[in-house]
Amino acid sequence: MQVKDSVALVTGANRGIGRAIVDALLAAGAAKVYAGARNPDAAGFADRRVVPVQLDVADRASIARLPQLVADVRILINNAGVLSFGDSLQEAVEDVERQFTVNYFGPMLTVRALAPVIEANGGGAIVNVGSIVSLASMPAIAGYSASKAALLSLTQAQRGSLAKSGISVHAVLPGPVDTGMTVDFPVSKASPADVARAVVAGMVAGDAYITPDSMAVQVYDGWRQDHRAVEAQFAAM
Repeated sequence: MQVKDSVALVTGANRGIGRAIVDALLAAGAAKVYAGARNPDAAGFADRRVVPVQLDVADRASIARLPQLVADVRILINNAGVLSFGDSLQEAVEDVERQFTVNYFGPMLTVRALAPVIEANGGGAIVNVGSIVSLASMPAIAGYSASKAALLSLTQAQRGSLAKSGISVHAVLPGPVDTGMTVDFPVSKASPADVARAVVAGMVAGDAYITPDSMAVQVYDGWRQDHRAVEAQFAAM
């Protein structure tokens, strides 16, 4: 999928990775980028190619309006996400439910809403921004890990379902990224701009799995060789 002259929608576009992805799409020549956010006016994009769209992926009515709001879209980047810290034995059930609502059901419903639109526009691409912890759970963020593992499974299912529709489906598996979501995570973090450029480049290259930073590459390679070792490594963190 080429970005030049294309039309894209990025969810969670007001900050962090989402905002950086908007910038990366513009730099790659996108004709228009819909910036989806719960409060789109607060994002303050200066480029006239950016069209703010009010979107709350936890609100099914908000998602249902998308086909009318972004009728010319060909690229959907499901980036909106939430993270809560907590062990699987202690994390509040409400926090786990919130993570699944945003991290799993949000992408599921946006794709259901927009896949027919993308197909009608000649095909395109869907990119689901997950996490490297979808491969092996990190106990300190158990609910988040589970929601991202579910998203990875969903991405694989979407890829099969849309294979004949002219729509490529890509899984992004980043390690820690320097955003507000990970401010309390005491590890080395990739920059959102670097991750965003890798996401766009991976989509253009047709990569089914995009590992956009050095930690993601290292963990993914290690997981392919010995997934139990990666599980043990994450359990010790």
